[in-house]
Amino acid sequence: MKALTKISSYLVILLVAMGYSWGQTPADTLPEATVSTTMQRVTINGAQLYLTAKAGTFKVRDENNDPLALMGFTYYAKDNKRGSATRNRPVVFAFNGGPGSSSFWLHMGVLGPKRILVNDPVSTPAAPYKIVNNNYSILDVADLVMIDPVGTGLSVPLGKAEFKDFWGVDQDIRSLSLFMTQFLITYDRMNSPKYLLGESYGTFRSAGLMNKLLGQGIAMNGVIMVSAVFDLRTLLFPPNDDLPYLVHFPTYGATAWYHDKVANKPEDVYVYLEEIRTFVVKEYAPALFQGDRLSPSEKNNMAQQLAAYSGLSTDYWEKADLRVTASEFFAEFLRSQGEIVGRLDARFTGINQDLLSQEGSHDPQSSAISPAYITGFLDYFHGDLKVDKNLNYVITAGRRKGFQWDWKHEGNLAWGTQAAINTGVDMAEALSRDPNMKVLVLNGIYDLATVFYGVEHSIDHLGLTPEIKDNIIMKYYEAGHMMYTHQPSLEQFKKDVSEFIKETSR
Repeated sequence: MKALTKISSYLVILLVAMGYSWGQTPADTLPEATVSTTMQRVTINGAQLYLTAKAGTFKVRDENNDPLALMGFTYYAKDNKRGSATRNRPVVFAFNGGPGSSSFWLHMGVLGPKRILVNDPVSTPAAPYKIVNNNYSILDVADLVMIDPVGTGLSVPLGKAEFKDFWGVDQDIRSLSLFMTQFLITYDRMNSPKYLLGESYGTFRSAGLMNKLLGQGIAMNGVIMVSAVFDLRTLLFPPNDDLPYLVHFPTYGATAWYHDKVANKPEDVYVYLEEIRTFVVKEYAPALFQGDRLSPSEKNNMAQQLAAYSGLSTDYWEKADLRVTASEFFAEFLRSQGEIVGRLDARFTGINQDLLSQEGSHDPQSSAISPAYITGFLDYFHGDLKVDKNLNYVITAGRRKGFQWDWKHEGNLAWGTQAAINTGVDMAEALSRDPNMKVLVLNGIYDLATVFYGVEHSIDHLGLTPEIKDNIIMKYYEAGHMMYTHQPSLEQFKKDVSEFIKETSR
């Protein structure tokens, strides 16, 4: 027995020496990062650019230099001399939102060398889809790194790490900050002008990430927020909170203007929106604040005004107690026509199969374009970029077992509350500590997923000094969440982002 115990002890020592630890995958058996390198090209404004494209995975290490994750990415660098990239050229790190979405939407919608053509604002027929040269790519002014957070794309945990270690506000910010820092070092881009570009939850992430990186000594030249949200209260409709109803209302009005549900509507939608902003501040907000103290006649008068601006009936507004959620609006707005309107883009409409429904059954915009984007991207990813076809690209982490997001945020704990998760406080801290940093916010006025008035409200309540607040630039588009599906907005997106990068990278 003693001999067996002695042998067992020697075996344990041997296994440890070989890199084994109990409950942990041996270091030499961990999967390695794989990268496919191809040459790509894009023509922008008549000029042809050659690009070195690297697509695959990058091994990220934790703070103790232990393996943490394989992060999926696609990196486009302007090719000057057969693979030679300019180190001082701007580099943009871009991602979508979700949380739990991979980055193919931005990749194939507006940023990369190729883009998917979709019908706007109607449904796109099935394959073959058109994948064309992207004349509106930002690759003429910056190199580009598309990032897929862990659980999406090809990104998976390594070693002791599990998916749950990445699925949360702070966990997500941590892993992306590690990836970006190590990527910049590996590819000799640490001294390049640096940018973040996020869409939807990606803007919520960027607000925290810009402050996290600044605290680690990496300052962003600029941050580009596409369809932004900073304060989650502006998206949710919790009991006894009037804010989301107030900030959604201008987008209800914009939707009514677009679908000709407004009597004697102004010719300019922005003039109409300014009128609604004034109405919300001076009349709607005070009425909601009174709650049950509002008299029946006052309530009826307010319901009539809400109806005139929104296209919903006075009776509906009274029954809703002057408070209509976004999902209720989707179902009610075109109910008489047997249709619902889009969440991501209210210009899109779809069939309402249940005319008694209180809430929208689906998002017509998502249904109209998703097959084209998903199929087109996978064809490009494995075809043009030559990524191993045995690797499964995960569109959304929501398809993975056990996906659940941890909404706690350290930045809010510093303010003594978790009631309203808000990374705007992180953005305010970063902008105040680095007065050179600029933020560009791009808003679709028909976006009912992340409403523009919610962004305006959040920025107005950050407590920024006037000179720092001037570093936040707001742009508006007559489109929705993915404004780049709309041709005029796509062209304006290219102009706005390119000018921003040029001005902030000097």
